[in-house]
Amino acid sequence: MKKLLLATAAGALLAGSASAEEIKIGIELGFTGPLESITPAMAQGAELAIAEVNAAGTLLDGAMVTGIRADSTCVDAAVAVANAEKLVTGDHVNAIMGADCSGVTGAILQQVARPNGIVMISPSATSPALSTAEDDGLFFRTAPSDARQGVVMTEVLMDRGIKSVALTYTNNDYGKGLADAFQAAFEAAGGTVTISVPHEDGKADYSAEVASLASAGGEVLVVAGYTDQGGKGIIQNAIDTGAFETFVLPDGMVGQQLVDDIGAGLNGSFGQYPGTDSQGAEIFQGLASAAGFDGTSAFAPESYDAAALIMLAMQAAGSSASADFASKVMDVANAPGVEIFPGELAKAIELLKAGEDIDYVGATAVELIGPGESAGNYREIEIQDGVINTVRFR
Repeated sequence: MKKLLLATAAGALLAGSASAEEIKIGIELGFTGPLESITPAMAQGAELAIAEVNAAGTLLDGAMVTGIRADSTCVDAAVAVANAEKLVTGDHVNAIMGADCSGVTGAILQQVARPNGIVMISPSATSPALSTAEDDGLFFRTAPSDARQGVVMTEVLMDRGIKSVALTYTNNDYGKGLADAFQAAFEAAGGTVTISVPHEDGKADYSAEVASLASAGGEVLVVAGYTDQGGKGIIQNAIDTGAFETFVLPDGMVGQQLVDDIGAGLNGSFGQYPGTDSQGAEIFQGLASAAGFDGTSAFAPESYDAAALIMLAMQAAGSSASADFASKVMDVANAPGVEIFPGELAKAIELLKAGEDIDYVGATAVELIGPGESAGNYREIEIQDGVINTVRFR
């Protein structure tokens, strides 16, 4: 009789396992391209949230989540769209955590996500144009718009007494959007942009661009580019020619690889990227360290939060279908409700199952506003002796 009961129980467990849903989340980021040095930590951030939920085993009554990586390249929209199509039609993902750069994110949104009704949450696409893009309620981002970054960068410069700058930007949606937002904010605050020059990524020589920037002058050079591409080339040429000594680095330019590659020439340069000194940030950094990656790396916390929001919205809706859970993303992200921090995703699932409200604070003090984007907090940094030091949070 005992053996029969054991066999029956085992059979029930196997039946339960067999019926448990498999959820797939695409992780589409620039594994190649101008942000490839910071992409690994972003992917690991998202995968950390997935592993946490799978360890709990309680999402949608035992569903297991698989993260499927895909390359956005950051800059090649055709490749990014093709890889997103494969995620949706080939791998049958339920949602996409990504993409990263603004241009490819917009392309995937319009050509893949909207036609297929798939939720996207980007951890790092910051173009202001995405705030007003047609999205059918499917697109969210855990990084703030560059309209906000332009204001913060202006505050950083003004606090340092810098009133004139030369500006160069990567010639795409991200670079142009950030450059326009910054110039508008800086000039409104009484600053002067001596020149604003686009640059193309992938060039071997940036001497012409640097010569134009140098001739216009400015106390510092603002480089709204990419850490592994043209922005790096601009800085190296400027240092080699003595055109500028100090560089202002927005989010796409903050990475340890750049600091390692340029060396002492970056001493005294400064900038900002999304970040917060919240309780959740500290917890996440500990979890990331235990998982073997840098939790302070640009957009790694935002990636954890993006993946977490996808899964918690599914639980709130009682469904893994984008059509069902898209409307729940804002609900789980914001007050009212029990505050949820990194490492507490199992707790959040139990609360949602019990019909309770949650307020997902996460690793970045998440608060989603208006068009489904982060309200925005920034980490101000300064580089000295090969180290990216935190100055303050804004």
